Amino acid sequence: MMTAVDWVLASGAFMAIVALVMTCINLRLYQPAPAAGPGVVGGSGGRDSEPVVSVCIPARNEAANIRACVQSLLGGTLEHIEVLVYNDQSTDGTGAILAEMASLDGRVVLPPTRALPAGWNGKQFGCDTLGRSARGDWLLFTDADVRFHPDALARTLAQAQAMRLDLLSTFPRQITGTLGERLAVPMIFFILFSYLPFPRMRRTNDPAASAGCGQFLFARREAYLASGGHAAFKDSMHDGVKMPRTFRRAGFKTDLFDGTDLCCVRMYTGLAQTWRGFTKNAFEGLGSIGLLGFITLVHLLAHVLPWVVVLLWVFIPAFVTVAPHDELGMARFAATGLVFAALAVLANILQRTLLMVRFRQPIVGVLLHPIGVLLMTAIQWRSWWLHITGRRVWRGRVAGEPTSAS
Repeated sequence: MMTAVDWVLASGAFMAIVALVMTCINLRLYQPAPAAGPGVVGGSGGRDSEPVVSVCIPARNEAANIRACVQSLLGGTLEHIEVLVYNDQSTDGTGAILAEMASLDGRVVLPPTRALPAGWNGKQFGCDTLGRSARGDWLLFTDADVRFHPDALARTLAQAQAMRLDLLSTFPRQITGTLGERLAVPMIFFILFSYLPFPRMRRTNDPAASAGCGQFLFARREAYLASGGHAAFKDSMHDGVKMPRTFRRAGFKTDLFDGTDLCCVRMYTGLAQTWRGFTKNAFEGLGSIGLLGFITLVHLLAHVLPWVVVLLWVFIPAFVTVAPHDELGMARFAATGLVFAALAVLANILQRTLLMVRFRQPIVGVLLHPIGVLLMTAIQWRSWWLHITGRRVWRGRVAGEPTSAS
């Protein structure tokens, strides 16, 4: 007869296997864009030429990144392109670098900086300003730390047109350096591929069945304006979630594709910056305390507890025995529970290995999977606390706090 502990471990194994199966299904549907061919034509206004793509980059104190980002875009294969950069009251050398680049290449456009209005998040205000200033048929909203391969825009445009989409998003290849980054950053893919059913995302236009990444949001400009632009979620710190949902509510079609070979980014440097970066919006990506509580329970039962049981059996074999109790009455784990725990650990390893290979992640995330899960869970709860106390801060500004233009 199975004990209560056995049932708990069986539940964890079931949830781990479901996550593995979901990941396998999703990976089959998350495909890279084909090579761009001569069929990428037809912009607004009846033009027969290639559509214009406007790349929109909000930049606040990005002197270390902005030049390399813009140069990677200007050196691409897509001919009709403009790169708009909003200098969001930078206090470093960002403004001087942008002025120099704009003087050397007319495709670099610098909309004037304005005071941040009350109720707006700085990034969303910058993106909204850029989107409404752009002249392109398509808009790519991205970050200054992203680097693009030469054919990235051409292939993305071809994919969006072939699928008849209004918004297409992807997750750049995530470069990680320190142990903290390698534990936390790959959890983005673990959570996405474990919990978002891609078949449903494509069958329905339900906003809840959508996803995106704020580092790469490729939108048809007409749909962007019709859905309200970034003003529709002006106080948000998670445009990657909010924009696809806003598009879908307005009746537009969104999707995801694999852009691992199109662009890359080192999102954060070090554990402290990674912690601050994720806590600013991790809870907003979930949206409710109920969902956070449910995911926390799933993570503990399916991705932490089984590892504890297996490691106890490996290092303290006497702790796990076929007998439910020893002569001292100490509770023991039955062999059945150990089997369930081992199944869960195996499913975890297989799932993380698939993600590691596909997205070129370091192996430490696989080996220390439960630690990564605990770290991300702690980040999510800290993010919830910052959210309810109104203390979410990024780049020196509290969400929704007005500032004056310099």
